[in-house]
Amino acid sequence: MFQLIWNGLFVGSFYALVALGYSMVYGIIKLLNFAHGDLYMLGSFLAFVVLGGFTGLFGLGSIPVLLLVLLITMLLTGGIGVAIERIAYRPLRTSPRLAALITAVGVSFTLEYAVRQIFGASPLVFPIRLQGEPLEILGARVTMPQIVLMLVAAILMFALQRYVMHSREGRAMRAIALDQKAALLMGVNVNRVISRTFFIGSALAGAAGVMAAAYYGTIDFLMGFVIGLKAFTAAVIGGIGNLYGAMLGGIVLGLLESFGTSWFGGQWRDVFAFGFLILFLVFRPTGLLGERVVERV
Repeated sequence: MFQLIWNGLFVGSFYALVALGYSMVYGIIKLLNFAHGDLYMLGSFLAFVVLGGFTGLFGLGSIPVLLLVLLITMLLTGGIGVAIERIAYRPLRTSPRLAALITAVGVSFTLEYAVRQIFGASPLVFPIRLQGEPLEILGARVTMPQIVLMLVAAILMFALQRYVMHSREGRAMRAIALDQKAALLMGVNVNRVISRTFFIGSALAGAAGVMAAAYYGTIDFLMGFVIGLKAFTAAVIGGIGNLYGAMLGGIVLGLLESFGTSWFGGQWRDVFAFGFLILFLVFRPTGLLGERVVERV
């Protein structure tokens, strides 16, 4: 039982990091950024390139080098997220939501097949593979890399929570999410705050991509497609637009997949996860922590 719980928490921490970007963007500009999962993929490929220039530092140990690469990749993916918002989404901000949604799908395919043209269609072996001797804890096999990656994910989520809830910039984000026009009249630089939101969400997705690549050992240009759908599912389960809901939804989805795989087999994992998405949309569309919002006309 504890092994299933541990596996679910470990996978759920990746889902939560990516789901946070979905929830932040949707909460502020009501956009379902379906290209967000591909920033997760892009983060792993950027880390692959950065590690190619750090081969001389491998003697310091895999985890310190990986943490350095993680920071660099977060900055790069954050910058790419800002560029995507500025080029693809900002001109459509006053357009019907369907236009921005279709654009997000187009950006997703652009990122995927641009990476395919550069790196090829075959999976690549990531230069660093985190491995460790398993430890027996309450009957579960736990490795040190799993503990380190979960701690990193928890630190990133805690830092985001403190930033959004206890900083001036975070207060501006919450003001725009509540009423963008009123925030603009009160002197909030809406464009800058939205760009910062895309930077943070994209950086978290890139961080998740680096950690997943280092743990699983391979990367490919389609790896962001499924994780993007799973992160969207996690955001809906928790209550899209709610940061705590995104974290909770990621953990819940990870646990659902872990127990579903144990009960029905690995081939039913995605069916089990998306089946719960349908149930939530039917019976509780606002999610676990979401609130029913009435739009102002």
